[in-house]
Amino acid sequence: MAGEANRRLVEAFYERLWNRGELDAADELLAADFAFRGSLGYQARGPDGFRTYVGMVRAAFPDFHNALEETIAEGERIAARLTWTGTHRGPFLGIAPTGRRISYQGVGLFTVAGGRLASAWVVGDGYALLRQLGALG
Repeated sequence: MAGEANRRLVEAFYERLWNRGELDAADELLAADFAFRGSLGYQARGPDGFRTYVGMVRAAFPDFHNALEETIAEGERIAARLTWTGTHRGPFLGIAPTGRRISYQGVGLFTVAGGRLASAWVVGDGYALLRQLGALG
């Protein structure tokens, strides 16, 4: 079933690219014109653009982890509910490293085309993240 195969593609996106840091997997998992939009307004295009984004996040949170809590697949569309965790060890959004542990939730909405991820729109609780980093009063 296409829905189940697409669900596994999203699982591989989080496990291989993010949690294991297998950045070469981007060429296998992402379409050449992959379109990504993240919670904080960051946008990336294609596997190379996405690798840059992962590198930026992992420079700030070397132990960044994506816990996939739930997925819903319907044909070529997949929704994922996630919990993100990590330790703030490098500059992020102009915030100097704090050494603080962060944990926040969000969702990712994906589309698949030709057996690869064509797009991802990820929305996380940015307020919770910034509060944990001490950026909000």
